[in-house]
Amino acid sequence: MAWCPGSARSAERVRARAANKTKRKRMPKVIAMAGKGGTGKTTLSALLLNYMLHENLTPILAVDADANANLNELLDMDVSLTLGEIRRDLKGDIPAHITRDQFMEMKVHQALIEASGFDLLVMGQPDGPGCYCAANQHLAMTMDKLADNYRYILVDNEAGMEHLSRMNLRTIDKLLVISDPSARGILTAKRIAELTEPLKIEIREKYLIVNRTPDPMPAELLAKIQEATESADLPLAGVLASSDQLIRQELSGSSYLSLPQDAPVIRQAYEIFSKIFQQAA
Repeated sequence: MAWCPGSARSAERVRARAANKTKRKRMPKVIAMAGKGGTGKTTLSALLLNYMLHENLTPILAVDADANANLNELLDMDVSLTLGEIRRDLKGDIPAHITRDQFMEMKVHQALIEASGFDLLVMGQPDGPGCYCAANQHLAMTMDKLADNYRYILVDNEAGMEHLSRMNLRTIDKLLVISDPSARGILTAKRIAELTEPLKIEIREKYLIVNRTPDPMPAELLAKIQEATESADLPLAGVLASSDQLIRQELSGSSYLSLPQDAPVIRQAYEIFSKIFQQAA
C-alpha cells in the first residue's frame, strides 16, 4: 500500500501535534546515520524506524537526506515532492501574495508524506548551478519550526554531513556510524567518527554498527572493530548479520515496517537499538 501527502487527517494531526508541543515544550532528539556509501545506512534507518514505532517513540520525522533517495522504497511510500525541488522553485518566481518564507513553509508541508506515528521528508537531488544560500536559509528556518512537532528526528544521511547544517540541526543526540564487514569499511567508520569533532555540530553520543556481517565473525575483523572503537571513542552498539529475509522483503516491494517481530533480523536489530536507547535512560 502506498502513502500520499495531503491526507484528510492533516488538520487533526496539526491539532494533536500542537497539543503535544504544549505538553512537551522540549527540543526533539536527533538521530543521524553516517557511513560510506553502500554500507546499509538506509536499511538500518528503516529497521530503526520499525523499532521506534514498536516502542512508541513517536511522533517521528524521518528525513531521507541521501541524494539517491530510496528510504521511501523500503517503507513502500510514494514521493511526489522533494526539498531539492522546493529549493529550486524558491529561486524562481513565487506567488505575489506570499513571502518566500511562507512559500517555503507551504511547500515543505506539501512534501511531508504522512503515516501512522511518523512523517517522511525527502531531500532529493543536490543543488544545481547558481547560489542556493538564500533558499537554504529559508529551508533551515522552516525546518526549525517543523521540528517542534516531533519527539524524534531520524536522518538517513548521505556520506557527507552537509544536509545536517542545511536543516539547521546543530545538535545530534545519537550518531550511528554504519560500516560494512571489511577492514576498509571499519577504517572509514573510524575516520567519520573522528571528523565529527571539527564540525560545528554537537555530537552527544556516537555508536558503531557493523552491517551484513558473516557468521562466524573472522578474528581479523573483530580485531579491526576493537581497534576502531577504542581509538575513536566509538562504542560498538552491535553487529547485524546478512539477512536473506531483508533481500526478499526488498525484492517483493514490501515495507520493512511489516517484517514479523519474530524474524531473526528484527530480533537482532531490536537488541542493537535497545542497547543504544538504554544508554541514555
